[in-house]
Amino acid sequence: MFTKDCDRILDSVAVGVFSVDTDLTIRFFNAQAEAITGFTKQEALGRKCYEIFRTERCLERCSLRRAIETKRQIVKVRNVILNRENREVPVDITVSVLLDGDGNVIGGVESFLDDSVRVSLEKEIRGSWHFEDIVGRDDRIRKVFDVLGTVAPTDSHVLLQGETGTGKDLIARAIHNASPRRKGPFIKVNCAALPPQLLESELFGYRKGAFTDARTNKPGRFHLAQGGTIFLDEVGEMPRELQAKLLQVLDEKEFFPLGSTHPVSVDVRVIASTNRRLRKMTADRDFREDLYYRLSVVEIEIPPLRERPADIPLLIGHFLDKHARLSGKPRLEVTPEFMKTLLNYDYPGNVRELKNIIEHAVILAGAQKLDVQYLPAYLLSPAGREGGADARGAAAGDDGERNSLKALLQTHGWNRTEAARALRINRTTLWRRMKKHGLLPSDPT
Repeated sequence: MFTKDCDRILDSVAVGVFSVDTDLTIRFFNAQAEAITGFTKQEALGRKCYEIFRTERCLERCSLRRAIETKRQIVKVRNVILNRENREVPVDITVSVLLDGDGNVIGGVESFLDDSVRVSLEKEIRGSWHFEDIVGRDDRIRKVFDVLGTVAPTDSHVLLQGETGTGKDLIARAIHNASPRRKGPFIKVNCAALPPQLLESELFGYRKGAFTDARTNKPGRFHLAQGGTIFLDEVGEMPRELQAKLLQVLDEKEFFPLGSTHPVSVDVRVIASTNRRLRKMTADRDFREDLYYRLSVVEIEIPPLRERPADIPLLIGHFLDKHARLSGKPRLEVTPEFMKTLLNYDYPGNVRELKNIIEHAVILAGAQKLDVQYLPAYLLSPAGREGGADARGAAAGDDGERNSLKALLQTHGWNRTEAARALRINRTTLWRRMKKHGLLPSDPT
């Protein structure tokens, strides 16, 4: 049906292509079709298309059968196939009929694009994070899911307590998207990322002339969150003078922008998170007790990864599945030693750190099975193999220390406060180490 030249041309395109005869038997199968489905050309040729290109449309709404029967092209049908590993792959399908020189139907051609990247980006852009996106079977994390399902439909304020990297951001988004406010905005503010003066203007906005550089009016994050949810990340870092203003918003549902004498009414749900013990901070008078009780109408404790080791293999599989979907490549397997090393580590950076470790290993491994040689250096140090929290600083030599420190900073989004906390050192010591290894960015983090 195809010449060798046509075969070579079709094997070079970035689109999956296969052809069938009128009995829906596969007669051609190009290289990209192999990559997307996971089936080789040899396995596909001579088999029915519905045995290889498996979709829910195959039996009742087969696009190829319809094109052959109607002699009409079918363009841009979105569908989901099951690849050889029985994993779902979203695809865009176009089907054309094949005619001989006399105009008789002799089969059909189906071309298809792996749509995983578009689906993933669309999901992220829309903020479509739901509870099923949060992975875990440990009893403590399942109890968290149960509470989320109960609290999300309400309008109560929520306080998420958990170490850095436990997924507080993801849970906050999931609560928003399962709430009556899901059609409204979800606005995030990191209270630890800005100095007090900037944080106040960021939260509440300002009026023209409020200070030297205030040349125009600027709405604050509370105003932008109108009708939706505002997520106050690391709320424990908020200065006490701002805590009073936040309490006013929660109590009176209004605030004054900087430089304004007129209050702005606001209707928002507040979800706050912290990796600090706010109850203890109230006892130490570092955090207002009245604000703590207003924020913690529902308080959810997210357990660290080291306390739920049974979830580690599940999370590894989840991250590998996600990589396979986005890359259009088969899911990488792991060696027992690779899994053992990851099970023995105690993850000061929690789920976020495990995600970065898997991404690091996948990049270095290419198409190879994941083995310990592809893990970050700090995990292969004696401290890392023993599961010590100081493993990152134990990698041998300056290069090892620099790579380990860089990996830690990347894990924490280059936030020095969080990185220092994970290393159990102060920010000044961390700054000196960053300077020593040339890791200081041009802008402070």
